Amino acid sequence: MAGRRPGSSISDTLIEVTYRRARQHLIWGAIALGGVVLSGILWYKLVEGWTWLDAIYMSVITLASVGFAEVRPLGSRGRIFTIVLILMGVVVIGYILNSFSEALIQGHFQAGIRLRQRRKLMDSLTNHYIICGFGRTGRQVAMEFSLERIPFIVVDSDDHSIQAAQQMGFITYQGDATQDQVLQRVGVERAICLVAALPSDAENLYTVLSAKTLAPQIRTISRASTEEAVQKLQRGGADVVISPYITGGKRMAAAALRPQVVDFLEGILSGGDRAVYVEEFLIAPEHCPKVGQTLGQTELRSKSGALILAIRRADNTLIVGPNADTIICAGDLVIGMGTSDELRLLNQILSPLRRYR
Repeated sequence: MAGRRPGSSISDTLIEVTYRRARQHLIWGAIALGGVVLSGILWYKLVEGWTWLDAIYMSVITLASVGFAEVRPLGSRGRIFTIVLILMGVVVIGYILNSFSEALIQGHFQAGIRLRQRRKLMDSLTNHYIICGFGRTGRQVAMEFSLERIPFIVVDSDDHSIQAAQQMGFITYQGDATQDQVLQRVGVERAICLVAALPSDAENLYTVLSAKTLAPQIRTISRASTEEAVQKLQRGGADVVISPYITGGKRMAAAALRPQVVDFLEGILSGGDRAVYVEEFLIAPEHCPKVGQTLGQTELRSKSGALILAIRRADNTLIVGPNADTIICAGDLVIGMGTSDELRLLNQILSPLRRYR
């Protein structure tokens, strides 16, 4: 993991500390100002023998320096106290104004408010995705997630990476993703999937192990640099392990041998301007009324227009190009292809109680 560099953006921890310090300065200043006003009221009431209203009025106009005349004549002792009261008021009010202007000019208040808004939004995330690491791989994953308009959060310990993610409008959390408390802070128990895209294989392995320990049901996808790391991450509990070098080599070979096929698959799997999409639908018996029916009986093709490419059974058996006699069973994963409207209709048929994104 890249270390912190000079001139980097202020970390969330430092923002929180400076925001609290600025707020405490203003609170103490307000308390001190209240103490000065109270001391003036008590003096004019108890020592000078004025009424409460006169004592309050005299204290306020004295500290406000509005230039009104004395409410009642004061002796030498009363005038000396009034001078001291004015000086104390000037010092305290000057301290408050200085603290407020410093916090405002340096952006402590604005940064603190933005930080609290991000954390509030982060705490509200559910059924979201977690991207650990915002390097080249993590950045591309985040961009694809953003195009799909799904909720996700970026976790990284590097200041520059967090700043870059924030500038792109992503929800972020600065911390070490290998630490349990960091994963808990970003809601790993409520997340659907975690993508480990950290620079080193060891960090990705630790992140996967921590995530699976805290949330055994979460789906984990990890980046790996070597074939040996792929095997270790799979043994560590990663559901999917992808090596950019191995995958990139296979992709380049396929592009050379079958360029039209690669272009077609690229067009339906990624990009925000594509017309055709591929989506998967989990058949849950409590939501799907088509369980137990054949594809011919459901008339999915004629009613939605979407093409059913494959069905993966609950035991991981894959049926490619299912025919009209293929039965839809509980726990199946139906893979369909079509336009956004066609897939939305397909979702309404298979899961009428669930909303397609």
